[in-house]
Amino acid sequence: MDDIDRRLLALLQQDATLAYATLGQAVGLSAGAVHERVRKLRERGIIRSTTVDVDPSALGLGILAFVLIESNAWLGERSTADALAAIPEVCEAHVVAGSASILVKIRTTSTENLQVVLKKLFEIDGVTGTHAILSLETFFERPAGPPTER
Repeated sequence: MDDIDRRLLALLQQDATLAYATLGQAVGLSAGAVHERVRKLRERGIIRSTTVDVDPSALGLGILAFVLIESNAWLGERSTADALAAIPEVCEAHVVAGSASILVKIRTTSTENLQVVLKKLFEIDGVTGTHAILSLETFFERPAGPPTER
């Protein structure tokens, strides 16, 4: 990945609907050359998908919680990932090091719904406890970008 690829990624993360011609003007390449670079970035798995960033609060999902899941066994198996993926309110799940086994990001409509989700977490084999942290305000969320030289 070179500097042009990094610039293309930054531009696409700001607005994935930019035309190849517009991207080309920004990086000094033809639309065809940009199209080819973007195609290669997709093939290499650097660009995983093109999505729409929706405000969760506008959908009624105003409760954001980060939950550390404690266990009595290793939870880094596909069965655990599948069980977590089956809970629609779980937005992200990460195997972590430390006192907990997994960290999940949950968005719900209410604290009552969060309680229902926490109960579902306890139904997963090996889960012995949870520690929920509710977010009161999000300053920003940054998409993953290519590393920058400092």
